[in-house]
Amino acid sequence: MSTRAAGIVASQVILKNNSVLGLATGSTPEGMYRELVKLNQERTVDFSGVITFNLDEYIGLPPGHPQSYHHYMHHHFFNHINVAPQNIHIPQGQAGNMAETCLEYDQKIADAGGIDLQVLGIGANGHIGFNEPHTYLKMQTHLIDLTEETVEANSRFFDTAEEVPRQAVTMGMGSIMQARRILLLASGKNKAPAIKETVSGKITTAVPASFLQLHREVILILDKEAASLMMELDQRFHIPGLWHRDVS
Repeated sequence: MSTRAAGIVASQVILKNNSVLGLATGSTPEGMYRELVKLNQERTVDFSGVITFNLDEYIGLPPGHPQSYHHYMHHHFFNHINVAPQNIHIPQGQAGNMAETCLEYDQKIADAGGIDLQVLGIGANGHIGFNEPHTYLKMQTHLIDLTEETVEANSRFFDTAEEVPRQAVTMGMGSIMQARRILLLASGKNKAPAIKETVSGKITTAVPASFLQLHREVILILDKEAASLMMELDQRFHIPGLWHRDVS
């Protein structure tokens, strides 16, 4: 999975050396970042002209906190490649005026020309970024309350459940859907129901990832466990231009 995902990101950068990348955090893309670091150190891929925008950040965690996404991205990726520091953008989780900060983040994406390739993970409840299941979904970058399911899933990264942030700032569904291409990675049996609902043909705010069916180009890279409930829906992947699937 990691090698294939890194190959797609690397190809994007090789074909367009000033690509704008949307990046995700979590355990699933860690291997992809390791592979991209290798490619950069081997001088196969040059990140010096690349601009990056991360999906989200916890509210209340300073950038230096070991569980902040600022720390994650620098630890796993940015510290090991030749990306220009001024080209790195991660939402601010400690901004004084969050509404203004969110508007500025979306404007920076627009000023960069939009995202060429957006990397996504997926939550067990079908969230992408931190766009949680709800009766409605917001279009632009915004502050959001995390569901108890998401808080519980993230608690494994913290010493106690009380330390887990209850809010985050995240790109909205509109920001994600405006990316020219989307690469979604998923692994593990606990992601299988969400993947099945994502490609089921039913688009619902109860499964935010299901809106990806409306996008012009989505690439799914899944392990066999994450894809295990999709076999009955397999015919969807024979529709040209709708989905690309890779089960590793």
